Amino acid sequence: MDRPAETKDKNLPRVLVVDDEKAIQRFLKNALSSEEFSVHLAGGGKEALTAAIAIRPDLIILDLGLPDMDGIEVLRRLREWTQVPVIILSVRDREGDKVAALDSGADDYLTKPFGIGELLARMRVAFRRSRQQTPEPIYRVDGLEVDLEHRRVLVQGKEVQLTATEYDLLRLLVTHAGKVLTHNQILRQIWDLPTWNNPTCSGST
Repeated sequence: MDRPAETKDKNLPRVLVVDDEKAIQRFLKNALSSEEFSVHLAGGGKEALTAAIAIRPDLIILDLGLPDMDGIEVLRRLREWTQVPVIILSVRDREGDKVAALDSGADDYLTKPFGIGELLARMRVAFRRSRQQTPEPIYRVDGLEVDLEHRRVLVQGKEVQLTATEYDLLRLLVTHAGKVLTHNQILRQIWDLPTWNNPTCSGST
């Protein structure tokens, strides 16, 4: 009896709501589900980044005041590998916060409290812009193919399953093909580790 509903849900646009307030989660899930969206929830930054990889959302609604990671940092990490539309939904109403979010890759910014009608209108605009964007490239060299848009890696035509870290490292290398990457750059971008001064790691990209 549930199969038709499950199939229908898979065909709906996927929206990832990232907010640690349960009331906001419930409100958006109910409101967006009634508008024929498949809604997924995350209460923190790390959970959001994992969910973005797992469910491949068509749009993300992102709060800035998350318990484990600032929303701006979540946004920057998303923009390292995807151009999925992101709408910021936050109580922060200062111009500086809005500028920082937009400069970091947000598609729109809406302050709380908000009306669902306005949010839906902004979502429609974000979807229209997304459909007009050029898809991310596919890198091919010898028997290796890396599809950045769909996070797929093929070797000799066969798909290879990589861990998140392995994929991030491969993506960093193919997008910087022909350039020098220092140890510090790799540590910072892949593992988010502090860097140190090491003359043997110097170089330029």
